[in-house]
Amino acid sequence: MRSFYGSHAILTLVLIAVFVTDGIKDAFLVLVLAILEISLSVDNAVVNAGVLKNMEPIWQKRFLTWGMLIAVFGMRLVFPVMVVSFATGLSSHDVILLVINSPEQYTHHLHQAHPMIASLGGMFLLMVGLSFMFDETRDVLWIGAIEKRLQSLGKIDAVNTTISLACLLIISATVPSEIKASVLIGGIWGIFLYGFVSSLDSLFAVSEDQMSITQTAKRGGLIAFLYLELLDASFSFDGVIGAFAISQEIQIITLGLGIGALYVRSLTIYLVKKGVLDQYIYLEHGAHYAILALAMLMLASIVHEIPEVITGVTGAVLIGLSLWSSNSYNKQQALLVAPESLKQRYPNLHNIS
Repeated sequence: MRSFYGSHAILTLVLIAVFVTDGIKDAFLVLVLAILEISLSVDNAVVNAGVLKNMEPIWQKRFLTWGMLIAVFGMRLVFPVMVVSFATGLSSHDVILLVINSPEQYTHHLHQAHPMIASLGGMFLLMVGLSFMFDETRDVLWIGAIEKRLQSLGKIDAVNTTISLACLLIISATVPSEIKASVLIGGIWGIFLYGFVSSLDSLFAVSEDQMSITQTAKRGGLIAFLYLELLDASFSFDGVIGAFAISQEIQIITLGLGIGALYVRSLTIYLVKKGVLDQYIYLEHGAHYAILALAMLMLASIVHEIPEVITGVTGAVLIGLSLWSSNSYNKQQALLVAPESLKQRYPNLHNIS
């Protein structure tokens, strides 16, 4: 588990530093927040690994270094400040002063901005999940009866955008009038951001005689990098908001969620290096089902508060089921190539699944 050595070391150093400066209570809160972030982002790591394994090594390294800084300081500290500023009309400077001097008031504003945040993140993740399900090129199906029908719908132009917009209109029609505009604006931004990043492939596409393979790979790496950062942002929304229920101190929240994000990066590296997605063929399917579930939970949280534990457990269960199914598939495949002598020696081998 060398991929996790760095994360373990940083966690240990941070916990010791917080314990020495602020006491055991704050050190414990950092640990709790890190666990919260990890539990909410396991499916994020699986999807990241699926994209990352096809990227050029230089862009893999950039995602795991620059992307780490963006994940910790950008998505979990700067981005909430920008959202609160946009939703309340306060300047970024005023919001930063609230973070430093009045975290309770900042938390209040952040919760007021929740409908817009949840709508943006929920619609973006819904687009991610539906695009995977409607992909006609997928040969491996986990729940065939469902996925075959969804793939047939994928033949319809822009079907994922149409369904997502329909969901947004239905949700906006059911929410209180005072947050209707925020929900619509956030949802439209979520759909736009997914469409924008997805369309960059076509924007940068040129013929082979106009661009070298190296240049094409670099641009493809940039597109994947932007996509992964937006995906990470969507996963971080509920963690950031939920963190304020655990602590009001922004430095504790940043440390806890940052360490959690670091572990998610370590898990991503482990999945890529060990080829886990190739070994467990349904794992990526489970992650996308978890993304769809998270999208629906985020959208539902606009009207009803959803405890973070439900979000974390739902994702973990779906990924666990995909691992179990993958393991069963591997055993069945092993049986097909097992020597006849082994089958005779273990007559019940075919019952393993």
